[in-house]
Amino acid sequence: MKTIHSEIGIGAPADIVWEVISDLDGWEGWNPVMKASGKVAMGARPTVTISPPGSKVMTLQPKITHLDEGKEFRWRDGILAGLLLQGEHGFRVVVEDVGRCRFEQFEMFSGVLSGAILARSGKAIETGFQAMNRMLKREAERRGRTRS
Repeated sequence: MKTIHSEIGIGAPADIVWEVISDLDGWEGWNPVMKASGKVAMGARPTVTISPPGSKVMTLQPKITHLDEGKEFRWRDGILAGLLLQGEHGFRVVVEDVGRCRFEQFEMFSGVLSGAILARSGKAIETGFQAMNRMLKREAERRGRTRS
């Protein structure tokens, strides 16, 4: 299994970061890399459009396979039942201190094509994660200031 992982410190409470990241319909207002619609709920299949820098736009309907309310959710999608390629994308909010947290975004790849996909697109995927993380930080900190 191959993994891409990115994280960022955010100067806002974890509940605000969770509010922003779990509101899939609201991503369009702040997220330059992924647009989504639907609900964060076990078994749900949101519609997700991914636009990593330098790569083709992809639209998926992954299945939410893990939900720890307020802390983490993950979705999974694959090609040919995951035999050719399977990706599990995760979003995690970790409390660090009062009014501060860390946001982690990761994708675990498996399947016959995973090595080739990562060799071709891994850097673009990582760059996209970092861009999304920075915009999430900006949005969560903005909301945190307006509530103070």
